[in-house]
Amino acid sequence: MGRDIQATTFSGEDRRRYRRKLRRSLDVFAMMLRERDFAASLSQVGLEIELNLVDSAGAPAMRNAEVLDAIGDPAWVAELGRFNLEFNVPPRRLDSEALEDLEADIRASVDAADAKARDTGSRLVTVGILPTLSARDVVAQAMSAKARYRALNDEILAARGEDFRIAISGAEELLVYADSVAPEAACTSVQLHLQVGPAEFASYWNASQAIAGAQVALAANSPYLFGSQLWHETRITLFEQATDARSAELKEQGVRPRVWFGERWITSVFDLFEENLRYFPALLPICEDEEPLAVFQSGACPELGEMILHNGTIHRWNRPVYSKVDGTPHIRVENRVLPAGPSVVDIMANAAFYFGLVRFLAEADRPVWTRMSFAAAAENLYAAARHGLDARLYWPGVGEVPASELVLRRLLPLAREGLSRWNLNPAHVDRLLGIIEQRCLTGRTGAAWQIATVAELTRRTSAGRTEALRLMTERYIEHMRANQPVHSWPAAS
Repeated sequence: MGRDIQATTFSGEDRRRYRRKLRRSLDVFAMMLRERDFAASLSQVGLEIELNLVDSAGAPAMRNAEVLDAIGDPAWVAELGRFNLEFNVPPRRLDSEALEDLEADIRASVDAADAKARDTGSRLVTVGILPTLSARDVVAQAMSAKARYRALNDEILAARGEDFRIAISGAEELLVYADSVAPEAACTSVQLHLQVGPAEFASYWNASQAIAGAQVALAANSPYLFGSQLWHETRITLFEQATDARSAELKEQGVRPRVWFGERWITSVFDLFEENLRYFPALLPICEDEEPLAVFQSGACPELGEMILHNGTIHRWNRPVYSKVDGTPHIRVENRVLPAGPSVVDIMANAAFYFGLVRFLAEADRPVWTRMSFAAAAENLYAAARHGLDARLYWPGVGEVPASELVLRRLLPLAREGLSRWNLNPAHVDRLLGIIEQRCLTGRTGAAWQIATVAELTRRTSAGRTEALRLMTERYIEHMRANQPVHSWPAAS
């Protein structure tokens, strides 16, 4: 969840001052890593869940301000599109009954919010890309009325100097142009947060990068965009293209994109924040009153507001997060590759797989990233986004195999061992990892279910694509609300 801002236009002096302040913040952060105690390692996890609003016909409902007023809970906030909301799940320790309690709390909150939304004529949907969305729904007028979004839109457009070109080649072809970042609102995700200490951060970030492809293959839930069937997880490429501040010439020069997998394994969390300053110009050059060095020298913990704001405009698929809570500095890995949905129990299964697998790999005597090139990890992510569980992924000691085989043969046992180190209830672990296992055995992810259901509806009802997508979305919402895992959903009913 990004902070809102006040200023919306910036001068050259604003940018120079911000760059100097950002460098001072980074210097202080380096001193903190050497000399200060951070919050306890592996003490808490958290989630952010982005959702869509639809009307009675399953079309996008541009009512997030009205729905948020009805919900009346500060944990629920607006997202980029007026048909988007975000639920910030309160962080907690991952131990004992945490998985079951977390699922119950999320489901209760989402159900309560959905009931309030229905009073406004809207419904909540957890899905990577809303299947009924059209290009007409993601225009500048559909953006939420927050100064941050308008400023980011203006700055990205100014840097790019031309409309956004969104070209995706998958099962079908899509080519559209947009004059704002509004198409990014089509991408709704689940973000997993894992608090770690500075000494462990690099291992957990590297491990998160190594398993990103497997995560996406298992969770793919975004096969349709603007009526076209594209990638199993189209959200990955759409997010990259819809926020790309680079012109075609800058791409040719090798300028890094702001939605970025990265290009190397790291040795410290400092590596990532330093890359942020070195490679990316500021989009929101807003300086805070705090002087971080003076705060640090006084023995207090600085906010490092400039560093935090700049980091929030660079969308790594695994992002470092610095924050101060009750006067103590915290470091987190924010895992951003997962789409929303399909059901709450599916979200929890995806979270359990990540938290278990990343812990096992981060603590391994022989780290996977010492036996696997960074390029291979990136290739895995994009293969998984294109093909879901049918993707062929590389893994050290296994070679290149179908994603479902890799998960069943190698990764699920590691995730189970990792979860055992959290001292979680084994019954909850078995239930959630059993859902992952069944997805692999049936081949049914959210994306696979959507594709099969649209095909079956088209065959049985002679519906055109638009109507088949609408009917599929209605069935999706019914199964989602029942909180049944997607591998058990019938293709059409």
